[in-house]
Amino acid sequence: MTATSLKIDYANVLDAAVGSVHGLSPAEIRAAQPQVKPVLARIERERRAGKHRYRDLATDRQMLRQVQAAVRRYQGKFENLVVLGIGGSALGNIALQTALNPPFHNLLPDTVRRGPRLFVMDNVDPVQFGNLLDVLGPSLRKTLFNVISKSGETAETAAQFLITLDLVARRLGKKSLTKHILVTTDPEGGTMRGIVEQHGFDALPVPPGVGGRFSVLSAVGLFSAGMCGIKINSLLAGAAAMGQRVAQPAVARNPAAMLALLLHAFYLRGKRLHVMMPYSYQLKDLADWYRQLWAESLGKCRDLEGQPTVVGPTPIKALGATDQHSQVQLYREGPNDKVFMFLEVERFARDVKIPRVAGMPEELGYLQGKSLGRLLNAEKRATEAALVASQRPCLTIRFPRVSEDTVGQFIMLWEAATSVMGYLLNIDPYDQPAVQLGKDYTFALMGRPGYEQQARLLKRVARAQRYTV
Repeated sequence: MTATSLKIDYANVLDAAVGSVHGLSPAEIRAAQPQVKPVLARIERERRAGKHRYRDLATDRQMLRQVQAAVRRYQGKFENLVVLGIGGSALGNIALQTALNPPFHNLLPDTVRRGPRLFVMDNVDPVQFGNLLDVLGPSLRKTLFNVISKSGETAETAAQFLITLDLVARRLGKKSLTKHILVTTDPEGGTMRGIVEQHGFDALPVPPGVGGRFSVLSAVGLFSAGMCGIKINSLLAGAAAMGQRVAQPAVARNPAAMLALLLHAFYLRGKRLHVMMPYSYQLKDLADWYRQLWAESLGKCRDLEGQPTVVGPTPIKALGATDQHSQVQLYREGPNDKVFMFLEVERFARDVKIPRVAGMPEELGYLQGKSLGRLLNAEKRATEAALVASQRPCLTIRFPRVSEDTVGQFIMLWEAATSVMGYLLNIDPYDQPAVQLGKDYTFALMGRPGYEQQARLLKRVARAQRYTV
């Protein structure tokens, strides 16, 4: 490890901190390591066979060159960048932007902002999307749309794309479409690839073998990051450095293995709610990204042998200090069925001093002359101590600072931990079969050909729904 490496402090999950009923003993952790070690060996064998493709993105120089070339083509030509995508095609973009650009990036003047204003449209709420079109209207000629969809058949992104296509064609002319639309999609096939080839749109690849929730370190997340001034070289360098750490065969030196070991051990004890609580506004959307990664990867009803099972930890997001005032009452006095994972920043990019103000009551004297950074970290440590006093296991992932390097490390850490956790649960962490049924029903309700049987079923369900208040 170096001075810029992320560190995981898990002292407060141990029995010495929270008692033997709710904590793990060092002996238990040592005893669990032989179960994890073959999982690490298996993952490395499978990597050599071409699986776990996300682990190679950090060192994929060809992909990086493609993204950098696209950034050069568009940088400086647009005031607005709109990402059209959902789930893994959106959450990573949002997380990188929140972590690595100023919180009010879009409000900064052009002379200060490092790139275009960024809007990530990850929903089809008509009020939200309609308002965006109103906002963009006067500057549509200065707007680039990045459509992200591996297949092109995701209903939400397809609908947004059709609206955008029509808007640009009507307002700016059909010849302008190729200047204002960049598509990130499957490089070989699929509906969206056909549209790209038919219309001549510029395109970036969604890498084969990489699912959406694991794709943030590909063109899916890197293009918008690069356009907005984020150092994508450093982001990938951080991920590559963590990639070396999570390839370590020794569990005690492998942070992803240790993270999965601890959370799996608590899962077996019935602590199946995993609360991530960043004490940094910059990291709040990385917690959103983690929620999709953990939930969609690990909630499964079939094991690796195809046999019925029911597994899946529930990821929960909280934000310090905000959620001390909305959730911690439950966390301290409610069911002891959770593991808490704090994200702490040792050195903030900036700090704000609390001034000494004459005439204030002496009850406020303890704050004067301190700083907001000191207060925020004090609140983190106080909340953790309060949870530990209630025998609630806590661990901390510590950032020396929030930077491209450490954010890249964080992403690779959790992606690798997800793979390990999946195999410890004996499930496939890469599929998401339960998501498809909802998609099929949406197709049926919207009248897509080929989904008539689902439409008939939904009509029967609707007729049965007669009880209302």
